[in-house]
Amino acid sequence: MPRRPSPHFQDITERPHPLTPRGVARAAVESQAMLYTGPPLLFMLYTLIPAWIAGPPWRAAGVTVLVLVFALLFLGSTGIRAYPPRDRRRWLAASWLIMGLLALLIGPGTLYLVMYMQMLHGMLLPQRWARPTVVLLTAAVIIGGLISENLVAVVLAAMGMALAIGIGSAIERDILKEQLETVEQRNAVLAVAAERERIGRDLHDILGHSLTTITVSAQLAQRLIDADPEAARAQLAEIERLSRQSLADTRATASGMQQVRVATEVASARSVLAAAGIEPEVPVALPALDEQRAELFGYVVREGVTNVVRHSRATTCTISVEEESVEVRDDGVGIPAGRGRTGLEGLAARVAEAGGALHVGPAEEPDGAGPGASDAAAARPGTDPSRPGTRLLATLPVPQPTPTVGGSA
Repeated sequence: MPRRPSPHFQDITERPHPLTPRGVARAAVESQAMLYTGPPLLFMLYTLIPAWIAGPPWRAAGVTVLVLVFALLFLGSTGIRAYPPRDRRRWLAASWLIMGLLALLIGPGTLYLVMYMQMLHGMLLPQRWARPTVVLLTAAVIIGGLISENLVAVVLAAMGMALAIGIGSAIERDILKEQLETVEQRNAVLAVAAERERIGRDLHDILGHSLTTITVSAQLAQRLIDADPEAARAQLAEIERLSRQSLADTRATASGMQQVRVATEVASARSVLAAAGIEPEVPVALPALDEQRAELFGYVVREGVTNVVRHSRATTCTISVEEESVEVRDDGVGIPAGRGRTGLEGLAARVAEAGGALHVGPAEEPDGAGPGASDAAAARPGTDPSRPGTRLLATLPVPQPTPTVGGSA
């Protein structure tokens, strides 16, 4: 049977079984710890045998009954550990009550049973309370045993302290193990959630862009099918190509191998914008970018162009790429208030993970409103308040090389 979680680790408020002898016995069996608490009961013979040899029968019978009850409480302690703290404290109090009754019958003979109380404290109390209590009990028994010249009681007390400390250490190891398992489970859940978010974000970026392009190309082909059949066929061929590419990109994204590069996105944006009737202004040459930067800027261009085609009703769109920034600017109606920004939120998270920042605002902002504004975007689209335009700017600082210490002679 699986072991129950440590009662010191979780703030237990519910009982695993009813607080009855049968319920506690079931909990003790489930704990798989009775094999360790059973053998020490043999030392109770140090209490039983003298009671029957030296005392009257009535007292010996009373001692036997009390010792048997105490033994059952000791065995059941492995099960009561799975109960709320209040039940554990009551169990410990009942054990002390039996000890007190035995002290009335056999006096110093109860010193032989203190080792069990030490172990009970180690099992049922938090370690910050159990350890000082165990040390005090050990010191009291050692002093009493030396005074009464009862070396067996001293040895049993020393054994009880060692066992109690060992039990406490085992409980602490269980607590740490459970904490580690809990953290690992939580990390696994977070990793799955992060991977799902990544796949969803990638699918949005890929399919949103591709389906927008397919829609625009289909609309253009429908308009050209009578006036210019050759051009319509070219658009249909482009739709087929985009569909195949989207399928390949979706499969690659699911397997974590999606490759997005700013150069291919800029080239794709030129044809997509032209097909939508938007004049593209794109750079002829791009700066040298590392793999991470090229992929990130590619996603920015893809999301920006998709939003321009879908929502902007723009006539021109300017794309600029520099070493530390990428910008998509249009002269459209801007982003309406209340419109969902799922794609932009996912893009902002992607840029932030890379150590950059994403800025979205009106296109009329001065170039100095964000770092990396390019000369190509310097001419603002216009001053018509009904067409503020949109400016999507992502910045990713270039890491500065670490200066070397010293120099050449």
